[in-house]
Amino acid sequence: MAESHGDAKDATAHTAADGGHKAPFPPFQKDTFASQLVSLAIAFVALYLIVSRIALPRVGSLLDERQGKIDGDLAEAEKLKDASDAALKAYESELAAARARAQAIGAETREKLNAASEAERKTLEQRLSVKLAEAEKAIATTRTAAMRNVRGIAADAAAAIVQRLTGLAPDGKSVKAAVDGSLKG
Repeated sequence: MAESHGDAKDATAHTAADGGHKAPFPPFQKDTFASQLVSLAIAFVALYLIVSRIALPRVGSLLDERQGKIDGDLAEAEKLKDASDAALKAYESELAAARARAQAIGAETREKLNAASEAERKTLEQRLSVKLAEAEKAIATTRTAAMRNVRGIAADAAAAIVQRLTGLAPDGKSVKAAVDGSLKG
């Protein structure tokens, strides 16, 4: 069986670890330390030159461009804000003017309606006065006619009463004078 697997020493060489490393970690080797330091310095200077000459100007120009765009946008926003403030003031002044015009129109309309109402009231009063005068005239005419009838009726009644009581018919003038005296007094 030992022959098929090879030496036992070879088998453990791959699976078992020695007590330490054969050589120290390469950056810490004393013989290559100076050359590694020089390589590191050269790499640092090369990287510094690439970054400072190529990458930083690009980044700086992007930052400057971005700052310029931000400043431009802020200036435009300030202009727009000023324009909107001016538009708001103009709107408010137009609104105040419109309100004043509306109040003036309302007051004018109220005055017109009051004047029309007053004129109509006066016209109605005049019509009423005319109708009242006509009615009073009609009443006076009717009263006069009624008073004539009442005198005639009163005279006829008085003549009839005197004739029944006395048996003699009184003369018309004396009956009329008696009725007129009693109606006036």
